[in-house]
Amino acid sequence: MGAFLGAHGYDPGPAQRPQLAGAIAGLLATIPAIGLLHLLGSLAVEARILGTSIAATIAAGWTIMAVAGAVYSRLLGRAANDRRGGWLFGMAFGFVVWAAGAVLVLPIVGGGEAPAGDAALGVFLSLVLWGGTLGALLPIVHRPLHKTIESEAGRPASGPSANLGRARR
Repeated sequence: MGAFLGAHGYDPGPAQRPQLAGAIAGLLATIPAIGLLHLLGSLAVEARILGTSIAATIAAGWTIMAVAGAVYSRLLGRAANDRRGGWLFGMAFGFVVWAAGAVLVLPIVGGGEAPAGDAALGVFLSLVLWGGTLGALLPIVHRPLHKTIESEAGRPASGPSANLGRARR
């Protein structure tokens, strides 16, 4: 199956910058997720469990979600860039991030403590919201980052004469 997908363009090329697009979309998708965490009181609970301030929790979370966005775009390849189904792929990925992060890693890092009640629901909903937003934003963020032959042809660092200046020396 992988060979079939590879032969038919499953893997985005490096000129498409999928990880950069995923990281940027992950950062942007964190904004509504943080709002929901704050609204449901989950942000303060996470900060208490981690033994950090709310600002430090937000900063760490933003970094982690940028990396998670890059991982999402790498794992799903061109499917992550689907305008019609990206939000659904993203929500599924958000569920996986919740299962891996909030259910597995947070209790380990927090000394056995985990959010409960409304705070736990807030963590779950925020990660599913983050994933859906990530999936919806990725195609929008990704398009301007593409390099094309037309956009790169005029640059002196590309094309057949790119190294010509060095060869003449």
